[in-house]
Amino acid sequence: MGNVLMCCAFLWTFSAPVFGQGKVREFRIVENDTLTYTLKLALNDSGQPQHFFRNIFTPVCYTNECKPVHINFYWDLLGNYERFDLPENKVLTKVDHDEFKQEDYEKLQDILAQSNSIFADLKMEDLITNGTDNLTDSVDAKAGATLKTIKNQVIDGAVYTCYTLWHIAYGTAVPEMKKIIESYQNDALLHRFLLSNNYHYQYWAMEKVMDAKGNVQNAYQTDIEKVISGKNIFIAKNALQRVSGSFFSDTKKQEWIWETFENSPYAMQIAILKKLKTIPVSETLKNNLKSSLTKSNEEQSSLINQILSKQ
Repeated sequence: MGNVLMCCAFLWTFSAPVFGQGKVREFRIVENDTLTYTLKLALNDSGQPQHFFRNIFTPVCYTNECKPVHINFYWDLLGNYERFDLPENKVLTKVDHDEFKQEDYEKLQDILAQSNSIFADLKMEDLITNGTDNLTDSVDAKAGATLKTIKNQVIDGAVYTCYTLWHIAYGTAVPEMKKIIESYQNDALLHRFLLSNNYHYQYWAMEKVMDAKGNVQNAYQTDIEKVISGKNIFIAKNALQRVSGSFFSDTKKQEWIWETFENSPYAMQIAILKKLKTIPVSETLKNNLKSSLTKSNEEQSSLINQILSKQ
């Protein structure tokens, strides 16, 4: 069976890669004495992790009747839910046995994509009347939301299904995915995460390559430059604010930050100017700042003059 690791209430057993449609590594998760399931990690041909997925079978029970639900869930490498699909010839149904329509599947994806769903803090008995799929009379008070808001976050006739599937998407397997991916951490993965379009990956990798004082490991400085000059202004500003002043100490870095400034949107330009207030700037950068005063607005001019006055 392979190595066995005990972690919290989980038991991991690692099987050999399964070959078929790409490579897959399987992790048998034992949640308790009665619940065991297989979490799968998709790998590319080089053995690099791509995403997690799970082929789910779960009963959804109303009154004395239980309906089987077959569905596949996909998460990114840090356990963030991404999407679902259905096995061949399988459909989802409502309490009255009506099959989901296309708009129901689209709404389910919207529901599952909400990490801050009302489902997070509700028990099933708070949500629906026992033995039915009807919302309880007090659900708005329990959820702290209007009835209209709640109805927008459920599918009529499939409230139990929505609740059950959301708790699987954000359930106890998620922290296990994070632990698993830690075992894959290496230089290649960190470079890949930093240059990814997935901001979750970028934040995670920055924590690994930057210390508490904002000092960036040499091997990743070019990656951090690309994050700061990237299109996602939120993570760009975060990286800019976190790096230490020494990151900009050499001439090439100051040439780069000026080029980044000129090509950045206004909000990022302001963030760069605020950062430059905290570090010594080169003569070339000072001259560039002076030259830009004629085309700067009041806020920019004020920051530029503050930078120049400190040199």
